[in-house]
Amino acid sequence: MPARPFSRAVLWEMAAAQHGFVTAQQATEAGIGKHATQMLVHRGTLHRVAHGVYRFPQYPVGEHDNLMLAVLWTRVPEAALSHETALDAYGISAVNPNRIHVTVGKQRRFRRAGCDDYVVHYEDLAPEGIGWWQEIPTVTPATAIAQCLTYGTPTYLLRQAIERGHAQGFLKTADRDELMAALGRRHQIV
Repeated sequence: MPARPFSRAVLWEMAAAQHGFVTAQQATEAGIGKHATQMLVHRGTLHRVAHGVYRFPQYPVGEHDNLMLAVLWTRVPEAALSHETALDAYGISAVNPNRIHVTVGKQRRFRRAGCDDYVVHYEDLAPEGIGWWQEIPTVTPATAIAQCLTYGTPTYLLRQAIERGHAQGFLKTADRDELMAALGRRHQIV
């Protein structure tokens, strides 16, 4: 019978794909009980950084760790960076959000501490509307721009995102035209 891998090794493998973070739910799904996770915390192998979210302290600190933490803080698999945060991440707009925007499914609700730094949006995203940025689930640029149209992001920032997004290859010409038309309609309504 083959030896079962150590809990630390299993969690490290997961954390390596998530900027050094792992959730309690992921540990449970991997067959690692609460007691084993708490022992790793007690020994200093893991640090608790939010409710149900842990980090390996020896994993190198990265520039975008706070964004990965925001997605994992939700503890839902469909969570993704969105809205102005996604525009900023892709570098297609000079938007400077003061909080991290995360989108989860419409059926989700949160009542936990730590959300002062986050804006949680409820929307059922189509699979093609979600991509990856720096190994973090993030809505596509087209989806982010569409979200920001209804969120109320200033017009000049959205026009900039559409133009830069198209110039940098993030948006197809048809997407650019559709988003510009939607931006024009929004302006007419106001």
